[in-house]
Amino acid sequence: MAAPLLFYFDFISPYGYFASLRIEELAASHGRAVDWRPMLLGVSVMKVMGLKPLLDTPLKGDYIRRDVLRHARRDGIALGRDLAAPVGNPLPAARAFWWVKKQRPELAGALAHALYHAFWGEGRDLSTPQALATVALPAGLAPAELAAAAASEEAAQLLREAVAASLEAGIFGSPTIVVDGEPFWGADRLQDVDAWLRCGGW
Repeated sequence: MAAPLLFYFDFISPYGYFASLRIEELAASHGRAVDWRPMLLGVSVMKVMGLKPLLDTPLKGDYIRRDVLRHARRDGIALGRDLAAPVGNPLPAARAFWWVKKQRPELAGALAHALYHAFWGEGRDLSTPQALATVALPAGLAPAELAAAAASEEAAQLLREAVAASLEAGIFGSPTIVVDGEPFWGADRLQDVDAWLRCGGW
């Protein structure tokens, strides 16, 4: 089977959320699977690139708020999150995901969807391990188990390693889809990913 599409994303990224709703169908249409890989924009954008968070950037932040709502209206995606609300701490969700990916890899995609929907679709605050226990989780994952995993040193180390690996791979934004070594940054590049897979690249 052909290599999976590497899907790098941050749960706090609205464009990552939009792309997450389409990436599996796109991959399947080309006989591919999706390898879900959470990263941290707080590290890549703020610490490595030295930039402000997108929504806190003068002029650009106002545009992004407008564009996110426009994108949601176009695709019929209900957003329960107030774009003016604090983002919160992205670590618990990312840590929990990487723990599940290691321990129950078959549930990774379903968990990504559940956490993304809770954060963007329902507007939940996922800033603590305990908050994760309130999410409608995929069958096979117990709320208390996920909360404990998110608070564990094992999960913290898994995330640190994953973030370091994403930076080593040159990943700086969410979403980034890597197709056989070729990176495509942004939800608006899904059509390019589709075209690349259809023709074998250019």
